[in-house]
Amino acid sequence: MSKKLEGNGLWESSRMMLPQHKEQSMSSHQGAPSLNQEPPSRKELEMIRDSILLPMALRMVEKISVDVERSSQTLKLMYAAATKILAITIREDVKKTKKALLERDIRVFDEAKDDAALHYRYVCRGREDRLIMTKEFMKAGISVKIGHYVQGLVTLLQEAATKPK
Repeated sequence: MSKKLEGNGLWESSRMMLPQHKEQSMSSHQGAPSLNQEPPSRKELEMIRDSILLPMALRMVEKISVDVERSSQTLKLMYAAATKILAITIREDVKKTKKALLERDIRVFDEAKDDAALHYRYVCRGREDRLIMTKEFMKAGISVKIGHYVQGLVTLLQEAATKPK
């Protein structure tokens, strides 16, 4: 083996590395605490949860929309239109949530699944942690989220119906 690659080898073989970069990289690998490693706030934890639940809610609403369109229900046109409006609204909120997480330097990663729960890992401003959501919790959360969207749509329809022409 070349003498340059003995030991660490990384610094010895690289001629493009500046001493400042070497020191910075070495200190980050040695577990030097970052100045901005505060834990996520309650609002940020809710955003992390929403970043997980909203895409699932969107998939459910889109599936329901397809099922309604294929059905022989009398009011299928109205149901299909309502589910499409819900899907558009949820999709916009998914984008807003992802953008807000990026602005706050928060990333969420799928980690593992088992029969009872889904495991996620998130990195918030350099601080890494884990989040486990049971499937029952997720079902309840998705149901509540969809319920809020439906209530918002119903409110808009009621306002439009009572609005003087």
